[in-house]
Amino acid sequence: MSIRTHALGSRGLTTSVEGLGTMGMTAMYGTPDDAGSVETIQRAIELGVTLFDTADMYGPFTGEQLVGRAVARDRDRVVLATKFGGVTLDETGKIVGGPNGRADYLRRAVEGSLRRLGTDRIDLYYQHRVDPNVPVAETFGALGELVAEGKVRYLGICEASAETVRAAHAAAPLSAVQTEYSLFTRTVETNGVLDTVRELGIGFVAYSPLGRGLLTGELRSLDGLPEGDWRRSAPRFSGENFAHNLALADRVRVIAEKYDATPGQLALAWVLAHGVTAIPGTKRRAYLEENVAAATLTVDAETLTALAEVIPADEVAGERYVAAGMKAIQE
Repeated sequence: MSIRTHALGSRGLTTSVEGLGTMGMTAMYGTPDDAGSVETIQRAIELGVTLFDTADMYGPFTGEQLVGRAVARDRDRVVLATKFGGVTLDETGKIVGGPNGRADYLRRAVEGSLRRLGTDRIDLYYQHRVDPNVPVAETFGALGELVAEGKVRYLGICEASAETVRAAHAAAPLSAVQTEYSLFTRTVETNGVLDTVRELGIGFVAYSPLGRGLLTGELRSLDGLPEGDWRRSAPRFSGENFAHNLALADRVRVIAEKYDATPGQLALAWVLAHGVTAIPGTKRRAYLEENVAAATLTVDAETLTALAEVIPADEVAGERYVAAGMKAIQE
């Protein structure tokens, strides 16, 4: 089992079609398991996964440190993607403010990320959230300088509107736009973002392609979530919303049986069939191997349409984030 590669954007970056999201290894999803997470990352490399996604705010800081250690022996074989500016962090990792796109801040941020990752260059550097108080052209003008200096190879932006993507790309060419995308979250199909990245030759990276576990069919009760797992307070996992969304996800299981695949594998195959890069996250080796196997599934057009129809986008209950989180994204 080995995963295929493709171009991410038109600037020369090549990655595996499926990467590995690492947020849950050190943040948001319960107690970290550093040893297990390192094994999972190294197993991913063995399977041909080349794209590893982290951010300075994961931990904070410990996510980058973990990924840096795990890929050190294979540094030249992987694409390290990290992010800045989702929140403002001080030197100790304390959150001291909201999204930050200031040039002086991003320069401090990139130096910290380079140090924690143990590398001399970041392959793909994202603005994690758009700063409403700083013109995006100003932020990407400064990021373009980092590319010229060799500290960053390629640029990206997360959860940005089509208009913002155009403005950022005009200031410094983008290789990737990262936004949540799954059978449960399809806003980018209708708000112009997917159309825009395809027009401009920018790659698209889908995070949470499994609906934060809802589409795997494995999560049946919040009782199974560890203490500290942020999904316990997420709108889609709350009360009646959770039961409703589980019922929607169960519709995928019926179709998956025809492919001798798990519901999660078919949900991932649906995302990948749109020509994008997916970064499902896990800290467990077994789930990694299941996810990588999804990239080998060939799903016919009739099935792709059926999957979209059994989970109508407007029937998913609850917002993606609580109000503060929704405020920080552009839809």
